[in-house]
Amino acid sequence: MRLGVNVPNFGPGTDPGVLRDWARTVEGLGFDLLMVSDHLVVTPDVAEQYPAPFYEPFTTLSWLAGVTERVNLGTTVLIVPYRHPLAVARMAANLNALSGGRLVLGVGVGWARQEFEALGVPFERRGRLTDDHLEAMRAAWRNEADYAGGPIPLWVGGNSDAGVRRAVRLGDAWHPLRATMPWLREGLGRLVSAAREADRPVPAFAPRILLRLTDAPIATPGRRAGEGTLDQIMDDLRQLRVMGAESVVLDPFGGDPRETLRPQWAWHALAAVAAHRTETE
Repeated sequence: MRLGVNVPNFGPGTDPGVLRDWARTVEGLGFDLLMVSDHLVVTPDVAEQYPAPFYEPFTTLSWLAGVTERVNLGTTVLIVPYRHPLAVARMAANLNALSGGRLVLGVGVGWARQEFEALGVPFERRGRLTDDHLEAMRAAWRNEADYAGGPIPLWVGGNSDAGVRRAVRLGDAWHPLRATMPWLREGLGRLVSAAREADRPVPAFAPRILLRLTDAPIATPGRRAGEGTLDQIMDDLRQLRVMGAESVVLDPFGGDPRETLRPQWAWHALAAVAAHRTETE
């Protein structure tokens, strides 16, 4: 099971030097994936959670490809309706080729209504637009032999039933975000059922979970996967491996933008997980 990290590419503490330090830390600790998020316009609804500066993911990953050698690079998640699908297909293909085939493209429909309005994209049609765009991207990659510079894994995000069905139809993996372990088990059952109904293979399972290390165990029923003591976190990872997770992305951002001023706290938690990684294998 591969382990990845969702690196904050936003917030008051983020700049090119910090992004470089994040990349070298993630790669140096032996993680397999380095992923970043996506917003194009920092409208008020976006800024409330992810304030400026917000580094655009293709630009950011191109920069980080040049300061890393081994770690895979990806998006968690690229908001598909924001860009023309042929532009996304070309940018992804170029980045994949330039990085030596290291790209993983995680995609989703988006949620920030004001950002959709600023970009002139109809919010109410975001699901259909996502489907159409993904089909166009896959067609572009199929129709030109060297378009993608090698296969680009497509992880489809979305915790809803529509997201599950989209992953079955159009994705190589289902990429649910920040949930509890019981919810992930139930969601995996929905994925298998949706694949059976569509008479299609079950996509790979590649969740993104929290990484919040605490001194005392969290005993509340709503504890999300990846939060708690190191023992609880490692047990979550073991359970996810048993459930068949191909990859798990750890998300150390807890929601307060001021955390980006103190990345060392996240690096400490990542180092603890990395030191005990063999327990999950």
